[in-house]
Amino acid sequence: MIEVHVLASGSDGNCTVIECDGEAIMIDAGVSCRKILSLMEQEGVDKEVVKAILLTHEHSDHVSGAGATARKLGVPVMCNPATFSQLSLGNVDYVPFDTARVFDFRGFHITPLPTSHNAIEPNAFLTQADDKNILVATDTGKLTFQIEAALKMADIAVIEANYDNKMLVDGPYPVSLKRLIGSDKGHLSNVDCGNAIRRTMTDANRQFFLAHLSKTNNIPDLARETVSDITGIKRLKIDCLEFPGDTRTLRA
Repeated sequence: MIEVHVLASGSDGNCTVIECDGEAIMIDAGVSCRKILSLMEQEGVDKEVVKAILLTHEHSDHVSGAGATARKLGVPVMCNPATFSQLSLGNVDYVPFDTARVFDFRGFHITPLPTSHNAIEPNAFLTQADDKNILVATDTGKLTFQIEAALKMADIAVIEANYDNKMLVDGPYPVSLKRLIGSDKGHLSNVDCGNAIRRTMTDANRQFFLAHLSKTNNIPDLARETVSDITGIKRLKIDCLEFPGDTRTLRA
């Protein structure tokens, strides 16, 4: 069995742990080390099983706790060299990878997939283990063809539904920020997310988790309802975090 522990997801911080057969990788560490350890305990994740921290890109809500957490757990930080060049993590063991080049680590078959975001070289990750495919794809203004292909084969997809279009337009952000969020270098909206899932529908029994919801421009119930309406998937089968400190474990 493979387990996906969503410990934090949103503009206040992001962190997901993928665990299989007593080994785990952490994708992003965008909250404090202390908070990450607390959330792991909350979800019943043994800190000893985490063997590396993989980073999607350099924005603080994805990396702010990476250095301290890597040192605390005694594990390496893994990201592409362009991303690492933007970071100040202190003394960490750094292991580079190349975007779009598959690599194996501790029983995980990992493919870093290019995203479209206002960062130097952002990635999503397709992780394969125990004959299951796990996609973690956030912070992208559009789905690259690589992510769309991965979404079609994913048994569990943690995919961005960042904003509701009307809430963004009517909301308090400056016009320039609204334009960035809604651009191809910004984030996926609820509608974008729903359309992507609909385009990649198969007969397989897949699980969808809506990630990186904006606390200003989205509401969990609205995100689920929009994606359900577009895809025809029952609303109760579409999950997301509900409030700060909420966590979730998905199993395949």
